[in-house]
Amino acid sequence: MVSIDSLPLGVPARLAAIGGEGEFRRRLLEMGFLPGTPVHLVRRPEIGGLIEVELRGCRVSLRRTDAVSILVDAL
Repeated sequence: MVSIDSLPLGVPARLAAIGGEGEFRRRLLEMGFLPGTPVHLVRRPEIGGLIEVELRGCRVSLRRTDAVSILVDAL
C-alpha cells in the first residue's frame, strides 16, 4: 500500500484505506472515496500543492497534505 500522492501518473489502483479526521474523512466518503473503488492519479502540478485524481468518472483535486491519508493498492 502507498499513499495516493506517491502513485505514478496514470497507474490504475484501488482505494485500500481512507484516513483523516472527522469532517475531512466524512466528506471523502460522501464523494465516493470508498475502499475497493478504482482510482488513478491524473495530474500532479509542480506548484500549488494539489493533485488531481479520477474515480467514478469524476476528477477531484486534493491537497497533497490531505492525500497522504488515502492509501491505495496499485493494480
